[in-house]
Formats: sequence, structure tokens, C-alpha cells
Amino acid sequence: MVHNNTKDLKVTPLIDLHKELGAKLVPFAGWNMPIQFSGVLSEHICVREKVGLFDVSHMGEIEIKGKDAKNFLQFLLSNNMEKMLDGSVLYSLMCYESGGVVDDLLVYRFSENHYFLCVNASNSSKDYSWVEKQASSFNVNIKNISNETSQLALQGPFAKNVLQNLCDISLNDLPYYNFRKGRINNVESIISRTGYTGEDGFELYLSPEKVSEVFRLIMEQGLPYGIQPIGLGARDTLRIEMGYPLYGNEIDDNPTPLDAGLGWVVKFNKGEFLGRESLLKQKEKKEQRQKLVGLKLLDRGVPRAHYHISKNGEPVGEVASGTFSPTLKTGIGLCYVTKESEIGNHLDVKIRDQLVPAEVVKLPFVPSRVKK
Repeated sequence: MVHNNTKDLKVTPLIDLHKELGAKLVPFAGWNMPIQFSGVLSEHICVREKVGLFDVSHMGEIEIKGKDAKNFLQFLLSNNMEKMLDGSVLYSLMCYESGGVVDDLLVYRFSENHYFLCVNASNSSKDYSWVEKQASSFNVNIKNISNETSQLALQGPFAKNVLQNLCDISLNDLPYYNFRKGRINNVESIISRTGYTGEDGFELYLSPEKVSEVFRLIMEQGLPYGIQPIGLGARDTLRIEMGYPLYGNEIDDNPTPLDAGLGWVVKFNKGEFLGRESLLKQKEKKEQRQKLVGLKLLDRGVPRAHYHISKNGEPVGEVASGTFSPTLKTGIGLCYVTKESEIGNHLDVKIRDQLVPAEVVKLPFVPSRVKK
């Protein structure tokens, strides 16, 4: 992994290629990353209508091997490992004893004794320390493989057309939230039908030495489909439209998964896991201290993180993430409210000194088009 000494920011192996493609680079989670290439709006629309390629090599990967691997993950994570088959992917949360979230992540199962976790860039070293600490009484080997793993995301309605011509596995036979080992133009890769956009697409894990070559190949193959390189700006607007949480915004060590509407990945009936007791107490008390909702502005304006939300002048919450939705052509926000959370309710978002009317709407803001 290369360091950019001028700012001591980490960079991915694609940094030179990003510069060549005219990326605007910004610091993100300790990394120097492309926020945009042609512009957030055009990149967002490109992913929704055509196909886009993201560099997500800043994400962290942690490998877990050993005869207790499955039992360890049952204890470490909120979701149920029993439902996983070889080649499947599972979304889960890693919680503190308090019920707060250490991180949200994807679990990849190679076998009952071999998994890896894909974790958020901003949490990579914290997560690794946490996983190591929890593993002491289990027979497992924990390895941080982030430095030897690069990751690309190819997302959009034409993602399959672009990738199929380059890889040696049948993508028609690869269901959503499953992965296979394959080769992309002879480069060994893990090809996963997952993503953070709500569109069909793939996340590709491969060696840092080969990632530039593969990025260029995919861009070339995607030319007839109108492919564009996509920065973190559009990655954010795409995930907000889908209501997908981002660590540090919708989830962290304070809102619990139940507050964040992530109760569906908390499996109380699977037995003991970290955070179970605290979350069970919250569930049994039915204490919804706050609730994550989708807000759509009824007037012009863009809700941003920490903007205040009120009803008839009384404070009821704040925005966790907000943006202008390129698809809906209006401001939208993922917001925590302490009351007034019913769909259809009208609230006000304070933008500068104006109260802008908004409506609580059902999530996602935009229908998902992943290949279920």
C-alpha cells in the first residue's frame, strides 16, 4: 500500500489512473480518493441507466480460518451463519455488548472453516483489533488481508454484459449475494454479485498488482455501453436513494440496529452473540428511542447531515445523511426522529434559516433493481 507523504493519506493502486482520468481527489477515511470524475450528477445517472466502475480498494478485508470459524462468527456477528452455504455472502452487523454497532460488513463463506469479512475503510484497523480480541477463546486464525486485496465495483443495468465478455464463469448462474472464484482476462478474482447502489452489479476482489490492468480492460469493454468511472460522491447519492446505511452516519456505537431499522439482521433465536442481551432488552421494552426514516422535501433545498427537523416548531430529530436525488429531482434525507415517524407525516427541515416542508416516505426512495 502506497502512502502519499504530502498529506500522509493512503492511496489505492489506481491513484495514477484516477489522475489520468481527471478525478477530483479528496481525503476520505484516511485515503486520497476520487470524489468525482465527470460530475456527481452525470455519474449517478450513468450507474442508474447504463454502467459505472468504482474503485473501492480502500475497503478492508479480514480473513478468518480454523475449525471454530463458523462458531466464532456466530458469536461475533448479529446475523445467522447457519443459513450460509459455500459461495454465499451475508450482510451482518458486528455489535458491542451495549448493542451499538462496531461496523456493518459482508461475510463471504468459502467453507465452514474459511470466511472473509469485507469491512468499512474508516473502521478497518479498529475492526481487526476488535475481531482479534474477541477470538481469544476460539480456535481460529485471523488475518488482515486488506493490503493484499484490491476491490472494484461494476454497477448498473449493463454490468453483466460488460463483465461476461471478460470472465470465465457464467454470470447468469451467479445469484444475488453469491460469489465464485473466476478469472477476469486471466486475473484470478473473487466475483461477487453484490453492491451498494440498488442496481445489478458485481464487486470484484483481486490482487493490487493486477487491478489497474483489469480496471482499464473493463473500461474498454464498457465503451459501447457508455461506461464511466464513478467517484465516492455518486456512491453516496446512490446508496442514500436506496436507504442503505453508512457507518458514521446512520449507524455507529450509539444508534442500535433496532433504531436504524436493521432488526432484520439481528437473529435473537440463534443463541448467544455480542450485543444480544442489550438489544433483547430494547426489543422487549419496545423502546423505540429514535427511528430512522426517509424524508422527501416538498420544496427546494438539500437536507444535510445534522440539520434539525421539527414539527409545529417542536424539535423531533435530525438528518443523518441527505442529498439532492438525481432520480427524484428533489432533496431527500435519511433522518432520525423521536416521534412523528409514520409514513405520510409532514415535518420541517431547517435549511439555513428556512423551514422547508418534507414528507416521511417509505424506503427505499427508488425501487431496487438488484437481481434477486
